Amino acid sequence: MLSYRHQFHAGNVSDVFKHAILTRLLLALAKKDKPFCYLDTHAGLGRYDLTHPWSQKTAEWRHGIGRVWARADAPAALQRYLEIIRAENPDGHLHCYPGSPWIARQLMRPDDRLVLCELNKDDCAALKTVFASARHTAIHNQDGFQAIRGYLPPKERRGLTFIDAAFDEADEFGRITRAVKEACTRFATGMIAVWYPLMAPAAMQAFARSLQSIGLPKTLQLELSVYPEDWTAHIRGSGMIVVNPPFGLDREAPPLLDWLWRALSAEQRGGTRCVWLVPE
Repeated sequence: MLSYRHQFHAGNVSDVFKHAILTRLLLALAKKDKPFCYLDTHAGLGRYDLTHPWSQKTAEWRHGIGRVWARADAPAALQRYLEIIRAENPDGHLHCYPGSPWIARQLMRPDDRLVLCELNKDDCAALKTVFASARHTAIHNQDGFQAIRGYLPPKERRGLTFIDAAFDEADEFGRITRAVKEACTRFATGMIAVWYPLMAPAAMQAFARSLQSIGLPKTLQLELSVYPEDWTAHIRGSGMIVVNPPFGLDREAPPLLDWLWRALSAEQRGGTRCVWLVPE
């Protein structure tokens, strides 16, 4: 269990991995003309000030987005994500990092819709301020896991549910497994993306088995770690489960993850994975 407020961690290695993949998923949805709904179950603040004392205290962003945002050799699959980061920092100095809701807003068309849930009252109030003038955006101060039952299926019948839990409660992997099952039951054709921290190998294997046991449709598992499996000082990396992934993601992701790993792993430890958790 982790003690968690995202302001401490905004823009870190896990955020770069998470948001690079999220960007690809949203761009894939936008290829079709029909509108879609993006449901973010743990939305956070929306945008993060990297000059905030909490961000300065940990300086995790320096080892994450700080290592990639100005790189000229980034692959094409990373460009749209980096454009969003640069647009938030037009003076060329990295001082702002957009969270998943803000990234999603920049990638969505006029008729697409956002549903953002945040349980922390202060963070939800800040989120409402960030999106005060946004159209087709609903913000709810509620538990994101409960939101799955309330907002799926969306009226658009197309969409992405993003589960980015804080992992500050016991049995978070169990709660996620139950939430994914609920989401699939309510919206079988919808895309689901689940971020998770890489913990002990036994815990990761148990999580994978639990997901495989609930009858998921095709499901891709992506991981990026910058430390070896026996690393215990802090989180060694993170992963993303993608249910009903867009066509071709299994081929697009490996070179993207490999570039990120080389850019983010200072000592070239850890590695990447892209495997079918549930085959096509």
